[in-house]
Amino acid sequence: MKILVIGGSRFLGKAFIEEAQKRGHEITVFNRGNNNIVLRDVEILTGDRNGNLEQLKGRRWDAVLDTSGLVPRSVRNLTTLLKEQTDFYAFVSSISVYKDWIPKGIKEDYNIQSMPIEEADELTKDLSGSFLEYYGQFKSLSELEAEKHMPGRVLNIRAGQLIGENDYTDRLPYWLDRIARGGKVLVPGNPESSSVQLIDVKDLSIWMLKMMDEKKAGTYNATGKPILLQELFHKCKVVTASDAEFVWAGEEFLLGNNVAPWTEMPLWLPEKTPLGAEHEEPWAGAFHINIDKALESGLTFRPLDDTLHEVLEWLNSQSASGKTMKAGITADREKDLLDILSQ
Repeated sequence: MKILVIGGSRFLGKAFIEEAQKRGHEITVFNRGNNNIVLRDVEILTGDRNGNLEQLKGRRWDAVLDTSGLVPRSVRNLTTLLKEQTDFYAFVSSISVYKDWIPKGIKEDYNIQSMPIEEADELTKDLSGSFLEYYGQFKSLSELEAEKHMPGRVLNIRAGQLIGENDYTDRLPYWLDRIARGGKVLVPGNPESSSVQLIDVKDLSIWMLKMMDEKKAGTYNATGKPILLQELFHKCKVVTASDAEFVWAGEEFLLGNNVAPWTEMPLWLPEKTPLGAEHEEPWAGAFHINIDKALESGLTFRPLDDTLHEVLEWLNSQSASGKTMKAGITADREKDLLDILSQ
């Protein structure tokens, strides 16, 4: 296939391109050119999805993967242009489109966040700001815009937490790095129930290529099977050959000491406590998203140990260049909390 990748120079996009090339596909990348030094043997078209699409005109591709769509207007303009130039459009969306993660087993027909498209267009007239507070609404509106202009030819990929090499979120890398350093490690939640869902970008890429090849449109939750944090941390300990001793801190302790879920304690959300005053119930289903539809369509998973080894190798190469973690608790704060727990 001839595949156009929108974005493509970071994390998922890079992994997708590498997997596509292994299978003999011809890749064109369209982006602003900020990090294309990492790409090999691809055609590069330079432009801006939020404005300048000139480089895309008059071309044809068998399929398109949009890894960077967030602003609904941008997806509207892109699909309006490409609807005559491709047979298939795969949009990387997110499980964040759902109105909440309260029940376990959320399927693709669960209620999603939204807002009037006019409001979204008004909010994004100036693209210099951050739109993370509207992330779920904008992703869901972008799905609708794509389907509106390319009906029956859109694959909406509601991805969960991605892991793998080049992971700029630092969530899994934090745990590998911290556990590798050994000693007493503060870990969050309940060892018997706290879980997470993770999907390797290579596994997701292989599945997306399969869906493209089969021209299988529709909306799919695409994340991993639930795994206990206890099991994940143990695997990290084995992979890093660490002497780490895990000290479990329950959610009452963590929240009572103002430890922020997900940021200071990556990959963890409370099971029993609502997230903020705007929520009446805890998000117990956050890491129990239903992925049966994706599994039935051919999504498969490599052993997690393989992923951890690859991430560790990448992380070690980054450490040599002075990488600073964007996620996780500071060493001093961790020590203070461990001291409190030991009293």
